[in-house]
Amino acid sequence: MSAIAYRLDDLTIDLRRRHVRRGDTPLDLVGLTFDVFAYLLAQGDRVVGFDELIAAVWAPAVVGEETVTQRIKLLRQALSDDGRNPRYVRSVRGKGYQLCSVPQPIEATATVPPPAVSARELRWPLLLISLPLIAVAVLFWQRKPVAPPTERDEQLQRARYYAGIGQKDDIERAIALYEALLARDANDRAAQTGLSFAYSTRVCLYNDAPVWADRAQALADRVLAAEPRNSLAEAALGYAFDCRGAMDEAIAHYERAVALDPAARIDSAASLAYLYMVRGKLAEALARHLEVERRAAARPRFLDIQIARNLELLGETAAAERRYARSFRLYPDNVYSNAAWPRCLFLQGRLGEAETALGQARQRSEHPELYLLQAELALLRGHAEQASSAFAAAARLRPHASWPQTLARLHAASPPEADWLADRARRLAEESKPGGWPENRLELAVVQIARGDRPAAIDAVRAAIDDGWRDRAYLQTSALFRPLAGEPAFAALLDNLARRVARDRDGARDAIAAAAADPR
Repeated sequence: MSAIAYRLDDLTIDLRRRHVRRGDTPLDLVGLTFDVFAYLLAQGDRVVGFDELIAAVWAPAVVGEETVTQRIKLLRQALSDDGRNPRYVRSVRGKGYQLCSVPQPIEATATVPPPAVSARELRWPLLLISLPLIAVAVLFWQRKPVAPPTERDEQLQRARYYAGIGQKDDIERAIALYEALLARDANDRAAQTGLSFAYSTRVCLYNDAPVWADRAQALADRVLAAEPRNSLAEAALGYAFDCRGAMDEAIAHYERAVALDPAARIDSAASLAYLYMVRGKLAEALARHLEVERRAAARPRFLDIQIARNLELLGETAAAERRYARSFRLYPDNVYSNAAWPRCLFLQGRLGEAETALGQARQRSEHPELYLLQAELALLRGHAEQASSAFAAAARLRPHASWPQTLARLHAASPPEADWLADRARRLAEESKPGGWPENRLELAVVQIARGDRPAAIDAVRAAIDDGWRDRAYLQTSALFRPLAGEPAFAALLDNLARRVARDRDGARDAIAAAAADPR
């Protein structure tokens, strides 16, 4: 029989509870990271190859050696292990991985303290009982026999597993499983909610048509009609609006999701922090980001990038750069990391480094943001044809998004007709509204520049700043706004933007210090 607990050097590992401790200090190992560690422990100090690890931990998903390498990096990070001088897990060149010493089986109950009861385990009417009775009730509940999983449970677990990986093919596998569950039971609330998230992911991450976000909204609405206090369905509804660019509605539903279940909806809290940042509330956004970072047992997958962006907008470039660079290094399958790091270098005017990083990113994934950045770099280099080609590629990848379509048309080999420019400006002005996405105003500004109406372009930039735009470096660096550089009114706008950011910096000094320290 396999051991259910081990000691490895100064670590104590309880496989049943999925806990790892160094002395009395719990370590943050969750999900696949814990699964990889558990499998290595079961093999003693035997060398475990890539194919074996993939079959044991990831199957039936199809992943490559790079995925295993990145997961081992996360394991080492969680254990504070140095890959160059390892204490727990060593690399065996050309073969795989091996524990640095033989793990010793131990009695789990004698060595690992029982977990503290979380707030989520203590909700419902138990909160009305005195504390001793709560403890007895929880112990009794934990000892009840657990029914074996049904076929439906196993299929739902597999769907969640694929969705959690997050790659395009895995999202499609998850969708197929959720849809099969709903074909058997159209009112399966868990499947409806999971499918809602997966449909939205098609739009947000993989450039699919907005109709999938509409379908995601409809699924979440059906769940909430039956279960009005379902916090996960509220989060799914927020995500559907988020992916459609409906910021006010997204914020409202994310806030309700967090209010219904603060402990469970860390993901929604992270999304809220991001949207506050988009709204220009940089100090409040950073405080919320750090609260999520402090509370999350498993970090939301884009949190580090969001905090880096928050710091960057506050002028903390060095601290932001460290987070961007680390995320780019550790998470090659993260589409936002791949775009964020070269963009950080671009905003600092480090064009050669940005081009190198962008080349690496494009080998990992294809995303419209990468082509948009490639086009911006080409414009700064004076390579108009390369810029035109890159803008066109971004437009092909996201045919339903207005910004890449506009840029592709403006920089096409044949310039747009005056009537097209006038119609585009009119439509963008009608669609832009106070409190909307600031980027919509910047798109209008670029069109007005192409029309030769610089005062109207400056008015559009001013409206973007009023809506929350805080990226002064972009307005100064991007070739798209170079025609405004000599305008006194544009310079005054940049000065006003700098003052707004300075006020937020003053209000976020403690949070900035905490975020910049980033002890990981």
